[in-house]
Amino acid sequence: MLKARFAPLPLGLAALLLAAPGHGEDLPQIDNPPRLLAIPTAQPAGALNTAALLRAPLELDQPQAAPREVAYDLDIRYRYGWIRNPSLERPGQIHYDKVALRSYLPGALSPVATPASSQPSATPFIAPLIEVYPGQTVRIGLNNKLNRDADGKPIRDPSCTDQGGSGNQPHCFNGTNLHTHGLWINPAGNSDNVLISINPGVSFQYEYNIPPDHPAGTFWYHTHRHGSTALQVSSGMAGALIVRGTRQPTQQQNGDIDTLLRPYAGVNFRERVLVFQQIQYACRFKAGQYKGMIKTYGNTATPPNEEDQRYRCDGDDVGGIEGYDQFGPKTWQESGRYTSINGVVLGKMAQARAGDVERWRMVHAGVRDTINLKLRRLSDNAPPLAGLFARQMDDYVARYCSSGTELDLPLIAADGLTMGKVQTRKSVVFQPGYRWDALVSFPSAGKYCLINDVKVSSTIDRSAPSARLLGVVDVAPGQASRPLQEVLIGAARAHFPSAVATKVSAELRNGMKLSSFVPHPDISPQEVTGTQTLTFNIDVSQPGAAFFQVDGKPYAGERIDRTLKLGGVDEWTLRSDFVSHPYHIHVNPFQIVKIVDPKGKDISAEGAPDSMDPGDTQYSGLRNVWKDTLWVKNIEASNDPKIAAAGRYTITIRTRYQRYIGDFVLHCHILDHEDQGMMQNIRIALPDGRGGTALGHH
Repeated sequence: MLKARFAPLPLGLAALLLAAPGHGEDLPQIDNPPRLLAIPTAQPAGALNTAALLRAPLELDQPQAAPREVAYDLDIRYRYGWIRNPSLERPGQIHYDKVALRSYLPGALSPVATPASSQPSATPFIAPLIEVYPGQTVRIGLNNKLNRDADGKPIRDPSCTDQGGSGNQPHCFNGTNLHTHGLWINPAGNSDNVLISINPGVSFQYEYNIPPDHPAGTFWYHTHRHGSTALQVSSGMAGALIVRGTRQPTQQQNGDIDTLLRPYAGVNFRERVLVFQQIQYACRFKAGQYKGMIKTYGNTATPPNEEDQRYRCDGDDVGGIEGYDQFGPKTWQESGRYTSINGVVLGKMAQARAGDVERWRMVHAGVRDTINLKLRRLSDNAPPLAGLFARQMDDYVARYCSSGTELDLPLIAADGLTMGKVQTRKSVVFQPGYRWDALVSFPSAGKYCLINDVKVSSTIDRSAPSARLLGVVDVAPGQASRPLQEVLIGAARAHFPSAVATKVSAELRNGMKLSSFVPHPDISPQEVTGTQTLTFNIDVSQPGAAFFQVDGKPYAGERIDRTLKLGGVDEWTLRSDFVSHPYHIHVNPFQIVKIVDPKGKDISAEGAPDSMDPGDTQYSGLRNVWKDTLWVKNIEASNDPKIAAAGRYTITIRTRYQRYIGDFVLHCHILDHEDQGMMQNIRIALPDGRGGTALGHH
């Protein structure tokens, strides 16, 4: 039997650990995140009756149980737990590091949810799943309890000091707020307002009025206080937020793809919610330096150098994330940490059956490092994962997860928004903040490798580790695989009225189009009323310093960088002058028009190669796709204008400013860049009737 190794624990926790089932050679199970349960109320379940509201296609019967209003209670607390650390494992051992991290947990008013994992020794640091419906009013009480440590003792935040005129130094690590990433809702007041600070000991109730015409899809939520965002998200303060769709398409109006992906005649469309996180905890010396760096060179992991004691946890150490020295180029690879899925490192996804079509809702909830997801067949003669030396883990993929056996990953939605057609890939690139929905099917029973095979070209600093295993999918015998087109046409016939089923089936036969489920109409050139340009940059011209900028300026909280007109439609041009950055804007999504490489070639069409950066396929197929986060690439890292221009890609997007006014932000979604100044304040204002905007009531 394998032995589990743990850092010493307090007596109560140790007792819980010892009572846990033995690991054997089995892997911990990757379950869906636990669902956050609503606060019980006397409000009757009521009809989300949107019949008289804007865009309300035919409703199904089952969502009538959803109330018009729903309230949740969410705590932010330090808590102890354990994270598996394969980088320190030896044959016959599974190593867990003890950690104390900031976490989202159900508050005192919430009913207790079922734990997401049956492994108490591997407490998953994953926030609860939140589910909402279009037309609902959703209230979330956020209780900041970071005024106490994991033992319940009062603490103060030493990082929360006067910044000397600059808010772009990481600070106030225990102040927080809440961002509903990708939701099309009001950015002001007590709605999706990230320009407030909820300090330790303070509670605040957010109120999100989800419009009845809001797209269904996969979104997420995370902390967003400027100065502490990266540190808190890296601690695991991020969770999936799903807008459930109930609107069938009609012959005149589009509907939600959720109404197609419902069970029928032996087809279940099992749903998996997969939240990828990169929890980069460290243990520290009393002087503050972090311990035990593990360096990797290609496929060989070298033992820690005794003179370089960073990124290592010993004895009574408790890992944490308490400083921005843990973030930077290559630090994730050097840390030896592993990407977790729903809080589980190197786990197993079970209850899959051969031939079944599953819907995978996938969220990159990490801070800065790219994921390139692949599924490969695991060789039948592969040894148990739990019986290897750490240095053997990197070789495992090359040896046993056979190259050339990649499964198809048919994508149906980008950043929660249903695409115009199914796009099938052999690999899917996730930049921080990205979401992809895929319809996954396994051709036969057996085990399959879930791999992160990052290419150099896909990363911010053009460095990448070896292909790394994220987990295993255990597939039971099932049925013979059927073409996805056939399965979806069958679903349309089973669920929709005859005329609608005929329309949807014809679209699927015509290149696997999903036209009846696209949430936003295309933006034509004739609709555009204005233009915007944006350029990311890191100024490293001063030795030993880096200045994070948008349009040549670091963030200033008191400055409004752009005032945009409600009802306007802008065409934006995005560039980066120094390395690559994921662009994210709050509130309004955008449609991609073109992505032009440094030689002037548009590479956004499906199947288009990136000849300037061979092997990078992440832009292929993005033309006309709607998103809220997008990689802006530069293959050079230089402040020399000529060198920067030679590596700079130019991206054109269009966006509508609809319904909501107020102040919000755009920023780089490498969150330590955002915390250090790569962000702008945006204001959407009413037209003044004379071609400008009205900024007041006088």
